Amino acid sequence: MSEPVLLCYCCCPDAASARALAEALVGERLAACVSHLPGVRSTYRWQGEVTSDSEELLLIKTTAGRFDTLKARLLQLHPYELPELIAVPVTHGHDAYLDWVRANAAG
Repeated sequence: MSEPVLLCYCCCPDAASARALAEALVGERLAACVSHLPGVRSTYRWQGEVTSDSEELLLIKTTAGRFDTLKARLLQLHPYELPELIAVPVTHGHDAYLDWVRANAAG
């Protein structure tokens, strides 16, 4: 059976931190691809206050086997005290693309 592919979500405070994080994850083969979605507006509760900020959302494509190392690296590099990292299993997709993710997020 093929290794499961994950789609991970992570918000960054700005384009520069998003770009640095994406380049590190792809450069270190922890992710095959990271897509940037600028202009995301997040509303959340932090330290007892409701706040709203402009952020950049990263869509990180990786494998289940690389997730723990990716998580550790992301937590090391991310500027937030409590970075968002949510991983969703990819249950369906273009087989050739999923194979490409597996090949390019290989340790």
